[in-house]
Amino acid sequence: LEVGVGTGLLINRYPEFSDITGIDVSEEMLNIASTRAKLNPEKSISLLEMDAENMTFGNNSFDCVVAPYVLSVTPNPEKLLREMQRVCKNDGTIIIINHFSGSGTWYLLEKLVKNAAQKIGFRSDFSYEQHIGRHQLSISKLETVNMFGLSKLVVFTNTKN
Repeated sequence: LEVGVGTGLLINRYPEFSDITGIDVSEEMLNIASTRAKLNPEKSISLLEMDAENMTFGNNSFDCVVAPYVLSVTPNPEKLLREMQRVCKNDGTIIIINHFSGSGTWYLLEKLVKNAAQKIGFRSDFSYEQHIGRHQLSISKLETVNMFGLSKLVVFTNTKN
């Protein structure tokens, strides 16, 4: 499951013969993703208009859930994380790539652009510790990504208690 599939930029990055379900709230973006999906006939791709904070999938529906740059733009990141855990199978993999607040100069810049960023639906001062670090997650990989190191790749096993 790719949460926030948008225009389908990652569709080419998934392994051949993948079964991919992509969800997004934007019909316009899904239309573009549909065009990209047609260029990947070896993959089974299903695109659905859906609110990721209120998914209609049953519990334990997916082996892997990917959320690229979605947490800092969703209204309720906590609810989104819970939904991702709910639809992911026990011992499944959840992958989050997201902007998280930097430090030093980046921290000051993020504070300066906070109001403008919020107007376009983005949180520039999105805390890793608040939204990921405080949860009891079985993290197998955590690394800084992107040219300026403002994003993190977080991979964890979905362990349900």
